[in-house]
Amino acid sequence: MHVNASDSKAFVLDTNVLIHDPNAILNFDEHLVIIPMTVLEELDKLKAGNNSVAADCRSAIRLIDSMIGELSPEELRKGVPIKRAENDIPRGRLAVIMNKTGEPPEACLPNTQNDNLIINRVVQMQMEDKGTRYILVTKDINMRLKARACNLHSEDYHNDQLVSDIKQLTKGYIEFEASFWDKVENVETIQQMGATYHSVPRSTIPEGVFLNQYLIDENEFVGQVVEENDEHILIKHLQKESIMNRSAWGLKPRNLYQALALDALLDPDIHLVNLTGAAGSGKTILALAAAIEMTVEHKLFNKIIVTRSTPPLAEEHGFLPGTEEEKMDPWLGAITDNIEALHINDESPSGSIEYVKNKANIQFKALNYIRGRSFQRSVILIDECQNLTPHQMKAIITRAGEGSKVICLGNLAQIDTPYLSPISSGLTYMSERFKGFKHGASVRLNGVPRSVLAEYAESHL
Repeated sequence: MHVNASDSKAFVLDTNVLIHDPNAILNFDEHLVIIPMTVLEELDKLKAGNNSVAADCRSAIRLIDSMIGELSPEELRKGVPIKRAENDIPRGRLAVIMNKTGEPPEACLPNTQNDNLIINRVVQMQMEDKGTRYILVTKDINMRLKARACNLHSEDYHNDQLVSDIKQLTKGYIEFEASFWDKVENVETIQQMGATYHSVPRSTIPEGVFLNQYLIDENEFVGQVVEENDEHILIKHLQKESIMNRSAWGLKPRNLYQALALDALLDPDIHLVNLTGAAGSGKTILALAAAIEMTVEHKLFNKIIVTRSTPPLAEEHGFLPGTEEEKMDPWLGAITDNIEALHINDESPSGSIEYVKNKANIQFKALNYIRGRSFQRSVILIDECQNLTPHQMKAIITRAGEGSKVICLGNLAQIDTPYLSPISSGLTYMSERFKGFKHGASVRLNGVPRSVLAEYAESHL
């Protein structure tokens, strides 16, 4: 394959890149994007079914088809201009290339695996066209290692990675040593609608602040940013004793971080809450208690939709017997466990559990059946968000209809998906994208209140 001399770079996309982001081919600016035939064959094999991977494969195939149309094989090899919008000037080109078999030096690796076929094809292209730098883009670390061993340039797909280090991810609060007020030179205090607000200069907090971020210090001051501009920050004063004694469905926070989380969860003006933290930090039970409280007691919502990512082998729920709830039970056991924990001291726990499930209209939904639906006046509780891609996260959050609230739960230290890392997880992407959204809040829970044993295991194992 030959490209124009002006094409200094050509990006060859692996299958997992198109599954991670079906629109990936649009994100390489003016460069040439190459789809090997092996990748199209893998997409074709994976496109059948109701799982999220199949849906992403179909989406990627449709986009490629819309671009190449009825072009001849020769035109496909040369590349078709990539048009990103109706009136957009095309930038870059998309090419589809056939496989070629060969022996060394044309073949770097045995042609026994699809990964090897792709790497060998890129090696061949690089040998044929030394004036172009061919770069293999894959989410597979091992494939990148093999490509580098074959003297190829290889990269991860970074387009939807908004932080380079997980330490940069917002905690949802800023902690100050000693007193926050020691840093304040000028303050204007306002009493309004039974609440106290403080207006302080923007320079008071050097680091970035955003709406609904919490401020806490060692002298028990707790505040929440409700307005911010280049000159001033307006802080709502929250009484620590008050938020620590607040409860949801009989559950009280066991530390300040849980209290901040509960404050965000119960706030009717916050439509998206993102809770992260270690196993046992209370994410699920807090979210569930708040959801039941708002649905049953305050009648703000009509139902609670509970979902989570499931392992690929578990996504074909049709093979499992029973109702949709029964099919999802193995992967939503944590939700059931926490409903039981909320009623463990009741006279008849089993009766209470069935009562609250019916009264709150708790529905367990498989992730792949949520696509295309719209949920009105619902609490949508998404567990294990760290295993979702940014594309999958968007597909779920956009299901929230009028009057709905989305609660995302996850632990970035427990990613089970092969091609995701803490910085490429949909949970990280969503947290950064919604930072500063006036109807969104994020809280990272600290401590492990589950038990002394759990806390010791979290820190020592």
